[in-house]
Amino acid sequence: MVRIAHERIDDLFALAAREFANGEPALADRYVVLARKVGTRYNVRLLPEYRELYCRACSAYWVEGRTVRTRLRAGRRVRSCLACGHERRTPLRRPARILDGPAPEARSSAPRDDGALVTTGGDDEEPGDETEEG
Repeated sequence: MVRIAHERIDDLFALAAREFANGEPALADRYVVLARKVGTRYNVRLLPEYRELYCRACSAYWVEGRTVRTRLRAGRRVRSCLACGHERRTPLRRPARILDGPAPEARSSAPRDDGALVTTGGDDEEPGDETEEG
């Protein structure tokens, strides 16, 4: 039963995307309502990619710029439903630290030059190429 519920939810979200593209946002919203009902009836969680596609307050199918507005505020992503005004706030993830590199204490304490690239010679000279003039 769970496998069938997952398949039905997948189909309903695909139908919602297709109907919204065809200019039927009300039908797309209805498919989202049905997908949520299937999930609650069979105690199946929606996949994370599907949870980002609808408003939890009014079940409106979200399309960026048309039915939802996304803003970044104070380390959070704030998505506002343009149908009902409900806001969903999710924290932004910090980038993962690189564990393979040296520890911060082991790094050299030499001053770092973040400016432009400094060159010592012309482009046509190669190191070890010495010519005498005269």
